[in-house]
Amino acid sequence: MSINSDNSEIALLQQIIAGDENGFVGIYEIYNRSIYNFILRYVNSVPMAEDLTQEVFMKIWENRTNLSEVKSFKPYLFTTARNHTLNNLKVVFRSEAAIGEVIAGFVKLRNATEDQIIHKDYAQFLRKTLDGLPARSREIFKLCREEEKTYDEVAKSLNISRNAVKNHMVQSMKVLGSSIKKEFGISLIYIIAILSLFKS
Repeated sequence: MSINSDNSEIALLQQIIAGDENGFVGIYEIYNRSIYNFILRYVNSVPMAEDLTQEVFMKIWENRTNLSEVKSFKPYLFTTARNHTLNNLKVVFRSEAAIGEVIAGFVKLRNATEDQIIHKDYAQFLRKTLDGLPARSREIFKLCREEEKTYDEVAKSLNISRNAVKNHMVQSMKVLGSSIKKEFGISLIYIIAILSLFKS
């Protein structure tokens, strides 16, 4: 089933509001693939993206009475998908296995997509937070996290003590952790995963 006209979509939405499952099936067939791809860019896990996609559409169906107040369905749908995905990532990142799966794919994700929503939500926010660090802390943080140098290597290159490097890193991670948790409500381990986006 392929429906492209605005009138047809409106008709399907009206069916959904009325509790007609045929309308739901029609909307699902139109947007299923694009929502799946959208979520996949966040989680980089096919099974996770498939599950979250199904959950997003179920939320649309369960809250169908609210659709009468929606002026533009597509932005509403993608916002629902984004919010549902971010909320689930808060839970997902309590699992070491899930953390490993997502972290492993972030570099590929960076090269595979230029999704502006993800860039805005994650990369720009973290870059701004990093830029707000004191110059020395920012320098040390980049050497440790982006260039993956050891504390000893950084201490030697900057002619400072290893303990000084460690102190700068602890403070930087506290600042980043506080900022990202306030903005997105997710844990510090997620910051470490996202920072792979900044590696060259």
